[in-house]
This record gives sequence, C-alpha cells and structure tokens, in this order.
Amino acid sequence: MDMQRSKVQVMGIDAGGTMTDTFFVREDGNFVVGKAQSNPADESLAIYNSSLDALSAWQLGVDDVYPELVTCVYSGTAMLNRVVQRKGLDVGLIVNKGFEQTHSMGRAIQSYLGYALEERLHLNTHRYDEPLVPYSRTRGVTERTDVQGRVVIPLREEEMRQATRELVEAGAKAIVIVLLQSHKNPASEKRARDVCREELKRLGLDLPVFASVDYYPSRKESHRTNTTILEAYAAEPSRQTLQKVSDRFRKHGARFDLRVMATHGGTISWKAKELARTIVSGPIGGVIGSRLLGEALGYENIACSDIGGTSFDMALITKGNFAIASDPDMARLVLSLPLVAMDSVGAGAGSFVRLDPYSGSLKLGPDSAGYRVGTCWPESGLDTVSVSDCHVVLGYLNPENFLGGAIKLDVERARQHIKAQIADPLGLSVEEAAAGVIELLDLSLHEYLRSNISAKGYNPTDFVCFSYGGAGPVHTYGYTEGLGFKDVVVPAWAAGFSAFGCACADFEYRYDKSVDIALAQDGDDTQRTEACAVIQAAWDELAAKVIEEFVNNGFKAEDVTLLPGYRMQYMGQLNDLEITSPIAKASSAADWQKITDAFEDTYARVYASSARSPELGFSVTGAIMRGLVVTQKPVLPEDPEAGPQPQASAHLGKRPFYRHKRWVDADVWQMEALQPGNHIVGPAVIESDSTTFVVPDGFETYLDKHRLFHLKECARG
Repeated sequence: MDMQRSKVQVMGIDAGGTMTDTFFVREDGNFVVGKAQSNPADESLAIYNSSLDALSAWQLGVDDVYPELVTCVYSGTAMLNRVVQRKGLDVGLIVNKGFEQTHSMGRAIQSYLGYALEERLHLNTHRYDEPLVPYSRTRGVTERTDVQGRVVIPLREEEMRQATRELVEAGAKAIVIVLLQSHKNPASEKRARDVCREELKRLGLDLPVFASVDYYPSRKESHRTNTTILEAYAAEPSRQTLQKVSDRFRKHGARFDLRVMATHGGTISWKAKELARTIVSGPIGGVIGSRLLGEALGYENIACSDIGGTSFDMALITKGNFAIASDPDMARLVLSLPLVAMDSVGAGAGSFVRLDPYSGSLKLGPDSAGYRVGTCWPESGLDTVSVSDCHVVLGYLNPENFLGGAIKLDVERARQHIKAQIADPLGLSVEEAAAGVIELLDLSLHEYLRSNISAKGYNPTDFVCFSYGGAGPVHTYGYTEGLGFKDVVVPAWAAGFSAFGCACADFEYRYDKSVDIALAQDGDDTQRTEACAVIQAAWDELAAKVIEEFVNNGFKAEDVTLLPGYRMQYMGQLNDLEITSPIAKASSAADWQKITDAFEDTYARVYASSARSPELGFSVTGAIMRGLVVTQKPVLPEDPEAGPQPQASAHLGKRPFYRHKRWVDADVWQMEALQPGNHIVGPAVIESDSTTFVVPDGFETYLDKHRLFHLKECARG
C-alpha cells in the first residue's frame, strides 16, 4: 500500500497515570493515535502496547516503524509521582552553617500550598510535608557570601570534608550543595563541590554531586534548593525509567535519541543534565499542540482544557502565546523552573467518589483509580466507586468497547457499588446518584474554568475552548455549557492530544540565570550600555551551556538557533514578565531602548496600556537563553467534505442514556466512520476505541475537514 511506503518519522508519548498514549506522524504529515493501560511497574511495556494499537491502523508493527523514526518525544508523570509519594533517592544536603532547617521550613508558604482560602486563613489547618531531605542528612559548613557577591567568610574546607564523610555514613546516595548568594558569586559553591568530589574519591566512592550553581543559578534559596534536590532525588531515578524505555526502542531497531518534554514547552534529551525540568510534562504537550492547532486555524485566544483519569489541567493562550512562570510551585514545593503557566485540579474520570462522613455531601478525589478504571472492571481489585463507574451506569461509555474491547466492564457490578456507597445513603436511585456525581464534576470544572479565565481579566466570549484528554470529550458539554466560548473544539484524536503536542514540540534547551539590573527611565547612555553588557555576558554564559547540550546530542553548533530572552519588571514591582528579546546581541544604549520597548509592549498586552509605568524605571531580574533545532511537525489532515448526513454504515444503533432525570435513546456513531461536514444532533454518543464524545440533548456537533468536532448549544425554540 502507498501509505505503508510513506516513512514514519515522529513519535509522541504521553505516559499518564491511567492511560499511555502514543502518536505517530508519517513524513507526509498523516498520523495515527494509540492507547493502552499504563503500567507503573514497566512504562516501556505500556508504550510498546500502545504503539501496537496505533500502528495496527496502518497494518504495521513496531519492528517496521521504530527503525525509521527520526525522533521520539516522551512525556509522563513518573517523576512527579515519585516526589508526591516520597519515593526518591536518599540525598544528603550541605548548606551554610546556621541554615540547616531552611529546606524543612519551605519559606513557610509550603505549609499551605494548594489549600483553599478558608484553610489558608487558619493556622491549625496548615501542615508541613516530609522534606525531600531529612534533617538527619543535612550538614552546615562555615561560609558566607553577601548579597553583593563578596566573599565575607571563606569556605572552611575541612568542615566540607567532614560533612561529606558524615553524609556518606548517614546513607546518602547523592550530595546536593546550596550556599547563600551563589548565584551572585559562584566561587565558594564551586570550591565546595570540588572539595566534596575530592573527598568522595579519597573514600573510593562514585556518588553524584549536585551544586545549585551548575544547575539553577537563581535567587530565592528555597526555590533553588528544592529544584537542585529534585535533580538528585527524583530525576536520577527517572533517568533509569527512561533508560528502560530507550533500551526497549533499541531492542526493536530504533536509532533515534529519546527526548523528553520539558516544563518550558521545548524538549530535551533524556541524558540532559537538568532532567528535573521534565517533572511535569504530559499536560504541557497539550498546550504546545493547542498552540500549533491555533496557528493553523487562525485562533489567537485559546482556553486549553485537558481531562484525564486523575486531573483537569487548563492553560490560556493569548495572542498566540502562553505565559511562563519562573518560580512556580509543584507538589507543594516552591521551585526555580520555567514552567508553562497552568492550573490543575485533582478531578478526572478516574477520581474516587465518597460521601463525607460529617456533612453527608459528595466528595470527588483527589485520589483516583488510575489505570484500574473503577469497580466496573472486575479485575481492578477496587471497591470504591469512581467517576468512570457512573459513566458506565448512565450509558455514556460502552462496556464492551473500552480500550477497543481490550477491557470488558461490568455494569451491574458498578451499579451495586454505587447503590451501596452513594445511592442508598442519600435516598436516591442508582441513576440519580450517578447523574449527581457527573453533574457535580461538570459544575466543579465549569466554575474552575470560568474563574481562571475571569481572574486573569479575560472573558470566555473572547476565547475558543479546546477540549481533549481521554475523558475530555465525555465532559465537554458539561463544563462549557453557558460560558459563551466563541467555539468549542474537540479533536477526533483528543485521547492522544498531549502526545500529539509532544510531536509538535521543537528540540529545545533552555538555561536561565538571575541578574540584577536597575535603571531609571532617564538613565544616561553610559548606564544603558553597561546594563546591556551585563545582559550580554549572561547570554554568552548561557549560550555556551545550551550549545554544549546539543553537541552532546550529536548536533553541530551551527545547527542551533539561539533565542535570547530576559525577565523584566518596573522597579519596585513584585512580579516580572518573560520577554523574548527583540535583538540577538545587546551592546548599546539603542539596544537598551529596544529591550525596554519590547517589555512595555508585552506589559500592555498582559495587563493594559494604561497600566504601563516607565516613570518607575526598569529592572531586569533574569537572563534566558533558548536554543532549538527544528524537527518534523504533524500536518493537519484535510479530508474532502461529504455533506451533513452521515453514512448509514457509521450508525452503530441506539443506547439508553440518562440525563436530567430521564432515560432517552441516544444514537451511537462510529467516530472514524464519520466524514467532514457530517452534522449530528444530540442525544448522541460518538465512539472510538480510545475515547467517547458525548453530545446530549440540546447540543449539536459537526466534523470539519481537519477532523475536529465543533460542539454547539442548540438554539432553544
């Protein structure tokens, strides 16, 4: 067949908590999506099974395709789960003497991260999570560098040697070094690192040593400490997982170097030094995919919404760009990582459903069934009701076609659990109880989406909403109803959309560095030139690191496109903005003017033109250097229009469907058999092997030439 002769070039992977999705792109831009149950014990096996599922559509196997792949991008949640569950490496920490408790204290903010406002107000609800490094494996050494970067008290090297020996005796498998103000002057911390390595060598040990200045030379000690610890605590063990994935690819003839989606939206090699940058990668892929899709369709403002088995993740794209947070928090830890600005809530299709023992009200999550789906899967070993159990009971999901029939679901088993745990205690029928759970989840997501858009000063009517993730299409109608989006788009490949986003991402490394530049609006040309010299020196230092990473991956320096950037704010402000530099080099007063003009243009877009305050002066807080190598991207399909009436062969029959206190007969359609232009009015269920798109009474949808469904609320007559 002709399509078999078109080589497969790109693969994207989204290894989620519930499902593992794969996405393959041929050199002509066509693609297929695969899905398999996740396997926490062996991610490489889940990826293999998902690959088989995807490639079966082209009548190909992994031995045919893996050897032709040019690139493969992985995203997953394993590293984040390792942090949340505190199952990382035993790390030793060396800090300035007198600051041994700083990591445990977490700036105090970590005691209430993720709490609702009412819980933040009351101290007795705050709690400190177990620190990544216990106090028993923390040592202090005498040294002090002041805020200007002057070494006031030199490093006591013998104390450093003793601290190293004590941490080894305490069982440390890696050593992290973080000294105050090392981002201003790295000399003491680099010497501490070298002394530590010398002592380990003398002891005949080969333990990794992580100095914060080598990884994250940025201000805010707690953020920098946590992030450097993550490199040792979670990234090193995750490297073993990625090694296993890479080895399985090699076993089937693959020749590419596995890449991983990074928090800033680019991709890096699994062998990269700063692997902690991949701590959260799955949801990022969806945002990258949304931006590419938006560019192709001419959408500038997009609300990205991703529902999987365990969480609902959302992000905003405005004027074609997403925001980057420089000091985000993740898993109740403050971090020094550039992170695509996202908001998440622990509610998804696998979330457990319980009655609160005190109030008698329904509670969803935050824990979930994960890959075990719910009590409706007899082999799950679960006895707590999940949202998926409610889907099955209400007729939303086909129990015979979950994962294409690979898993058979037991509707009666789910009914019994819902009856005993929810319906009977509330005095409701099983259907009423299950429908109540779905309505509660939809309402929660609806309010979460609305409030996040409004809180940033926007109106949903200015946005197109993209709904994706394995469970996105089941809930799209519920959480978008009444919000007034310009359009609501559900890709036919929604289940593998994050993997699609991974395949859209450039091969990109990024390094950041804190700098301190403050200049009044009327600063003279000499001051402006000096400010540019500081920025350029930082860019040169970061560019060398970026190019080194690419050279290690087999590229030449000339293959790399360098994109400098900076973080800037008006003097006296608390928050800065990330700006892509309008100039490649900074050396003159005129260059400084271009740098401030670019900042003011961005400030006006993010806030308002009237909010600009140049009279306060300008402050540069950080330098950024991105380097990228362009890779093959998926091409959106363009199928011929076939008219509004679907072919009779696409109709699979009818299925009882419960909503608004009544059963109705919903038309069931085969998603892959629908053609562009087809128009479907609810109640309907559109099924594929990997997801289910629910179109209830009062809604309609049509499929466009790019295989994107557009969901609309019917005009009420």
